[in-house]
Amino acid sequence: MSNVAITLPDGSVKQFDGPVTGAELAADIGPGLAKAALAVKIDGEVLDLSYRITADSTVEIITRKSDDALDLIRHDAAHIMAEAVQALYPGTQVTIGPSIENGFYYDFARDEPFTPDDLEKIEAKMLEIVKRDDAFVREEWPRDDAVRHFTDIGEKYKAQLIHDLPADETISIYRQGEWMDLCRGPHLPSTSHVGKGFKLLKLAGAYWRGDSNNEMLQRIYGTAWRDEKELKAHLTMLEEAEKRDHRRLGREMELFHFQEEAVGSVFWHPKGWTLYRTLETYIRKRLEQADYVEVKTPQLIDRGLWEASGHWEKFREHMFTAETEDDRVFALKPMNCPGHVQIFRQGTTSYRDLPMRMAEFGSCHRYEPSGALHGLMRVRAFTQDDAHIFCTEDQITAETEAFCELLLSVYKDCGFESVVVKFADRPETRAGEDAVWDRAEAALTEAVEASGLDYTLNPGEGAFYGPKLEFVLRDAIGRDWQCGTLQVDFVLPERLDAGYIAEDGAKHRPVMLHRAILGSFERFIGILIENYAGRMPMWMAPVQAVVATITSDADAYAVEVRNALDAAGIRAELDVRNEKINYKVRQHSLAKVPAMLVVGQREIEDRKVALRRLGGKDQEFLALDEAVARLVNESRSPADM
Repeated sequence: MSNVAITLPDGSVKQFDGPVTGAELAADIGPGLAKAALAVKIDGEVLDLSYRITADSTVEIITRKSDDALDLIRHDAAHIMAEAVQALYPGTQVTIGPSIENGFYYDFARDEPFTPDDLEKIEAKMLEIVKRDDAFVREEWPRDDAVRHFTDIGEKYKAQLIHDLPADETISIYRQGEWMDLCRGPHLPSTSHVGKGFKLLKLAGAYWRGDSNNEMLQRIYGTAWRDEKELKAHLTMLEEAEKRDHRRLGREMELFHFQEEAVGSVFWHPKGWTLYRTLETYIRKRLEQADYVEVKTPQLIDRGLWEASGHWEKFREHMFTAETEDDRVFALKPMNCPGHVQIFRQGTTSYRDLPMRMAEFGSCHRYEPSGALHGLMRVRAFTQDDAHIFCTEDQITAETEAFCELLLSVYKDCGFESVVVKFADRPETRAGEDAVWDRAEAALTEAVEASGLDYTLNPGEGAFYGPKLEFVLRDAIGRDWQCGTLQVDFVLPERLDAGYIAEDGAKHRPVMLHRAILGSFERFIGILIENYAGRMPMWMAPVQAVVATITSDADAYAVEVRNALDAAGIRAELDVRNEKINYKVRQHSLAKVPAMLVVGQREIEDRKVALRRLGGKDQEFLALDEAVARLVNESRSPADM
């Protein structure tokens, strides 16, 4: 029997005479850890505590405090929910039930639809199973036996899943008491380790295996956390998120709407379009200050260019196409990059012209399944604040540093201070040789480290033509949104024959840096609305001020006040309706107007206004000129400061 050396997270090494389980290792370290242990992480892979470690390994004992604990808790909560459902509703078939971000779900086959009342019953049964403290026990079955078992008990979906697994796949079954399920694992030691920090949230429909040609199943979503305190915090966040839903606020603030005749496309109303144009003007000025040139490329481009770029092969399913009478096939552009390369290729470009920073507010279209659409956050027609930097390999680091500085300052101007950077490397489906990817990944690694930004790895999530940095910002209620990107691309310039004349007089390929800050205007505006709960900063607000009268005697003076605001560049509206002032204040507060200038007889006599702030109870009496000057200062775009 050979010795086994276990390297622990602190670098210390434990020697064992032979194989040792995760549970035995935890007990050897100490009784406290043995009690707290949930699973074991061996050379980066999370496994059951019962797993036998037979070779020298780097090992971490997973406890409730570990980052990996939540996935285990949520995975087991899904199993417990499935058992609860089958106990309460015999004849229901279980299909697939994974852990997901913040929770879990399970898809069920049942003729009768579940109701919200059913969720309460299922939750109660789940608590019973948790209290029962059944051990999770792994078993490995012969494939035929497993298929036969699930077929015999009427679980045709499970039988199909097992039948379709690769021939060399181990068929593992996990038991919890008398109930069992097909599962790869890993699992917690027993059901009690899930705890009480879970709740079932909603019902939805889902096609078997995500295919609309298959039968419709019933999906139950839940959330699960380490304890009830974490659960309460999450539920509070969900309540707050519902209040901030940009779709509801968009209606209340008269910003935009959607309708079936243009699925996934936005109908911008005057106030919404004002917000859009304000953001566009701001980012355009920031790009001009950073020495970008702005261009515009066609919407419809022949499929030949998309074939040459690689998009037709890698992205065709997401593209809208049109065929003309002369049998030519065009595609509505899903992105701007091939068009920008065509502009770069016109004429002769010298190394002295590099870096060339080419920006476009490009109107793009991508086919998204109708079920994936979500207000402004997921659309089919959108505008990117897109740009491509054509540069030499030696310029990658400097351009990356400059871009990161620009991006972070834009986010700060928009109210986002917390930004996380992720490094996404080569995906499974990609263009270009591995050697090219090696160069691109090495160059981007050097560049992001030179920028001084901390980053985490996001393996396999790069674009098909190059690795990328993903910039994730955190909003006011703690949600993360991936917005900006920077991608290093050696592939597209080669495929589309882009070149410049280098110092040696020969033609060289430029490096192409794909970058976006907002991502898309539509989605970023949705994020802004939810971050601010509709209470946009003064410079961004579609209507910055309303002049409201107390009596009709003040109508003429109100017009004068509004005209003064207009002349100063303040986006102001006039409210001279025959309504009580409290009604007007309440209505404009619901519309999230930052400032109200109230005028009555007293204000006329003193040439003043009563300035009220959104959400405030007090008002200031200011001379008209002073009020205008103050609002002008407050409404200045950060790009003008």
